[in-house]
Amino acid sequence: MESDPFTAPDPDQARAHRVHASLFRIAERHAATDGQRRRQVHPSVIGPHEAIRLVSYLLSGSAQLDEGEPEVDHADVTAALSLVPLARGEMDGLEAGLLQMARGRGMTWQEIAFGLGLGTPQAARQRYERLLGRTAADAE
Repeated sequence: MESDPFTAPDPDQARAHRVHASLFRIAERHAATDGQRRRQVHPSVIGPHEAIRLVSYLLSGSAQLDEGEPEVDHADVTAALSLVPLARGEMDGLEAGLLQMARGRGMTWQEIAFGLGLGTPQAARQRYERLLGRTAADAE
C-alpha cells in the first residue's frame, strides 16, 4: 500500500506498527530461547500480572482449561481483581525505573516522549514526575 507524501501519517497506525515492531525486536534479541523468556519469571510462584492475565485468558476463551482443572469462578475473578492495584504499582515502578535509566543513558525527553507515544517532551517529563509521586506514595 503506497502512502501519499502530502498526507501526514496516522499517529495511531504508526504507534500500532511501533508496538508490533517493539515486541518482535525484544523477543528476537532477548527472548529467543526458553531460558531467556524464563529469566524474569519466578520458577515456582506466579506473579500478579501473570495471574491477572491467566484468569482473563481463561474467562475469554483465549486459553483452555487442562483436563481436571476447575472452571474459573467468582472467587478467581475477585482474586484477579484484587491483584490489579499491585500489578499497576509494579508497572509504575518498572516504568519509572526505565525512564530513569533512559535518561541515565542520555536519551532526551523528546526521544522518551516518542517511545511512550506522547506528543511533547514536557508530557514525558510530567508523566515521569507523576510516576515518581505515585511510587513514592506506594512505598510509604
